[in-house]
Amino acid sequence: MVLLFPEVKDLFTQIKLFPIATSSISGVPNVVPIAFCVLNDDETIWIADNFMQKTLANLKENPVIAMYLYSADLKKCYQLKGSVKIVTIGPDYEKMREMVHKLKPTLPAKTLLIVKITEVYQCNPGPDAGKKVQ
Repeated sequence: MVLLFPEVKDLFTQIKLFPIATSSISGVPNVVPIAFCVLNDDETIWIADNFMQKTLANLKENPVIAMYLYSADLKKCYQLKGSVKIVTIGPDYEKMREMVHKLKPTLPAKTLLIVKITEVYQCNPGPDAGKKVQ
């Protein structure tokens, strides 16, 4: 797994909406905006599934994800890729449900997606655009 460096972790905390991309096993892509993403530790992101349909179906077939971190204010952007574990029971799942319900009690918090970050890419325009940084 990849440990995120401070610049990426700082950018992560600035973002309110995370574009998340998945693909079916046959390669049909899907991108959705996700509001509940938490940097659980330096290599793990928790994503709460409240209303996922195609995303969850894709992850059951093909448990990989890409997400885009961008801040116009900081003029920084990175793409993160990772492997996903789908969790519907247990202490981590219950902790995620508690976190979601504390912010918005009406959300279902159906599933916890645990993302282990495997790659980080530079996305800023210029000669390093698309360069793998981790």
